[in-house]
Amino acid sequence: MSSAGQIVGLDYSSMVLASLEEPRPDELRWYAVRTRSRHEKIASQQLQTRGIETYLPVVTQTHRWSDRKKQVEVPLFSGYTFVRLAYARNEQRIQVLQTHGVAGFVGVQRAGVPIPDSQIEDIRTLLFNKVDLKAHSFLKVGQRVRVRGGALDGVQGILVSHSGERSLVITLEPIERSLSIRVEGYEVVPA
Repeated sequence: MSSAGQIVGLDYSSMVLASLEEPRPDELRWYAVRTRSRHEKIASQQLQTRGIETYLPVVTQTHRWSDRKKQVEVPLFSGYTFVRLAYARNEQRIQVLQTHGVAGFVGVQRAGVPIPDSQIEDIRTLLFNKVDLKAHSFLKVGQRVRVRGGALDGVQGILVSHSGERSLVITLEPIERSLSIRVEGYEVVPA
């Protein structure tokens, strides 16, 4: 090896740099858009009329009133819809932001953060195959959580994952001791 990045006369530095580059400015990517309360469908329809590809995942729920029941389509993620666009193109981004019902892009300081195509496709697959699902609060390993329902209702601890199994670690800080319980099958929510 004669110099950094060269092996037997081949220069790999350009290949490594190419894989680390930002997506091309004209590349279409998915972005989450925050909407005003109960404006997901309206915002999606208006974005489509402006020529912007959208995806609003919906699920059918049974709503009960005192006199009747009705099947209602509701957004899977209330307050959000997804758009596919080239974010670097100002005209498309501005069109999204000027749409009635849109509050802004989801990301740091409202700068859109791209969502991998595979994640959108996974949601589409689940909904197409009518898999029984419901939205769940986002939980991170290391986050303080509480068990809701069942024999462990109200128990709090730190969510951990080991070998693919989720556990709840309960710590007695004054004596510096902890114990762990498996929480598979229990509903776990942020504390």
